[in-house]
Amino acid sequence: MILRASLAIGVLALSGIAVAVFPRSVLAFLLFEASLLVIYLARIPARLRWGLLGVALLVMMPVVGAHNAYYLEVATQVCIFVALALGLNIVVGLAGLLDLGYVAFYAVGAYAWAIFGSPQANAIFGSGFPLDPWWFYAFLLVGLTVAGITGILLGLPVLRIRGDYLAIVTLGFGEVIRVLANNLDRPVNFTNGPRGITPIGRPPALLGLTYGELFYFLVLLIVVVVVVVNRRLEDSHIGRAWEAMREDELAAQAMGVPLVRMKLLAFATGASFAGIMGVVFSAKQVFINPESFTFLESIGVLSMVILGGMGSIRGAVLGAAVVTVLNLQVLKGFSLWLNELKNEGVTVLGFRLADLPTQFEPAKYERMIFGIILVLMMIFRPQGILPARRRQRELAEAPGAENVRPSEAVAP
Repeated sequence: MILRASLAIGVLALSGIAVAVFPRSVLAFLLFEASLLVIYLARIPARLRWGLLGVALLVMMPVVGAHNAYYLEVATQVCIFVALALGLNIVVGLAGLLDLGYVAFYAVGAYAWAIFGSPQANAIFGSGFPLDPWWFYAFLLVGLTVAGITGILLGLPVLRIRGDYLAIVTLGFGEVIRVLANNLDRPVNFTNGPRGITPIGRPPALLGLTYGELFYFLVLLIVVVVVVVNRRLEDSHIGRAWEAMREDELAAQAMGVPLVRMKLLAFATGASFAGIMGVVFSAKQVFINPESFTFLESIGVLSMVILGGMGSIRGAVLGAAVVTVLNLQVLKGFSLWLNELKNEGVTVLGFRLADLPTQFEPAKYERMIFGIILVLMMIFRPQGILPARRRQRELAEAPGAENVRPSEAVAP
């Protein structure tokens, strides 16, 4: 036990030293991120595990961000997508309701603060806007409420729909929200159409923090709350009802599970997490437009849930972190490194990298790489990287489990 604890502490210290010595190295920061996973999976006392993770996230990460603000931005984006993945994990992983329009709730929260936190609201109400920056914190609850109500409105017409039909309806709902945002600039200018809304007010900085540090600590706090809520729901009678509904709706109904109420609650709960993060996103970016909430964003969040393991809280966290880091750091970092080699005139096996077309930059193949990863996951590990224990046993015990199709892994 002492050896394992010393190893975990050593890994964290080594990664911290590496980032301190090479503050602009992508590999050093990836080592730091990997150390968090090593600490979480290490067989050490729970207090020591959470203590080390707390030191890494609350102390070391802000210090790293002080040397290189881009890394703090990456960490903030990871936390945002972790919360989104945890929300979708409730709908898809626990309740078994395939939702391809999840980004719509994200958009509802974002536009809620963007309209009232910018001069845009003057086009609707006449004057008195934007609201004071302190209203941002109240709008976190407004975003939660509005997105939750939107989730219920989505759930009402699809209560009798399951599987692929549900996926098509939710996909259409996501597109409806995006098209509304794109066209609600007349006759009354609610969203400013495709031009988007800017400038959007930011919350006042607290305790001398920079905006980067403020948003990092804020989204980290929200993620902690979301994880706690997920854990309590998973272990409650509501979570058990969702799982029963996911496995067999008829059997769950026969056992007394109120399907209508449970479906609406799943949609509302998952949507509320997205609504909160939408408010944070709009304030952080200062500008939003309908292109920020496309169908591909919903697919991206769904891929995080599938990659980590549907129904698994820790899987959703890991999936969101892996996909976000792969997108923001690995692929873009590799592209920048390749461009540097091209500019230096490096030759590999007689081929001048300067002659390599720009179409071959790795960052441009982000979606293709995600698609390949999902295909491989469905073939070799359909339960995900860190699956829920119960779902792992189900897939392992089922005949022909190695041939489980994606649609069978998502919906009952």
